[in-house]
Amino acid sequence: MLYGIIGDIHSNLTALEVVLDELHEAGVDDILCLGDVVGYAAHPSECLQIVREEATAIVAGNHDWAAAGKVDTSCFNADARDSAKWTSNHLSDEQLYFLANLPLTTTVDDITLAHSTLYSPEYFDYVQTKHQARMCFERQQTSVAFVGHSHVPVIFVDDEPVKYFLRPQYTVPDDGRALINVGSVGQPRDMDPRAAYGLYDSESRTVYLRRIEYDIDSEAEAIKEAGLPSTNARRLKVGR
Repeated sequence: MLYGIIGDIHSNLTALEVVLDELHEAGVDDILCLGDVVGYAAHPSECLQIVREEATAIVAGNHDWAAAGKVDTSCFNADARDSAKWTSNHLSDEQLYFLANLPLTTTVDDITLAHSTLYSPEYFDYVQTKHQARMCFERQQTSVAFVGHSHVPVIFVDDEPVKYFLRPQYTVPDDGRALINVGSVGQPRDMDPRAAYGLYDSESRTVYLRRIEYDIDSEAEAIKEAGLPSTNARRLKVGR
């Protein structure tokens, strides 16, 4: 099976459409979503509708649950808090109900999906260190797990000590395990503004981290016209 892995779309319709075109061209069998479909950009309803049609599995991100009123946004920065409120007001009751009932983790074949950590997904912590990856591996029951939330592509490998790679391709050994963040479709934060996504070939056990350019200017303009915080538009151009 060839899986397309997407996450942290954050209502960025322009980036989502370009990534999906790439996934379809690659001939993926399934698309899996790591959450945060909404938040920050100007097309939450459209993005959610498309992801529901395209993805066979979706897990909840903190911005998904924030829009649905399941996360206390007092810990968000002002722009994120204002964006969550705006997003909530631009989704239907049915869409809010759908987001509120998304699972924090799920398993598809030999793949685990989570937005944040595997050890405390309800707290939406980041997996950014070898120690955090080790704690995830202690809970991981599958060969491969995909997480999001940090918006930074990275591959952690279960070893002593845990190793990590920033390379664009990695084959998981037959007796090994990997924890992968494929990066963000709609709001990259690794100083590369191109949309990020992943491919996973379950037969060869190979992960591919991909980047693709999209029309950032048009998406940034849509954010401004919607009355969302201008920071949301500016950060798209610098990838942070």
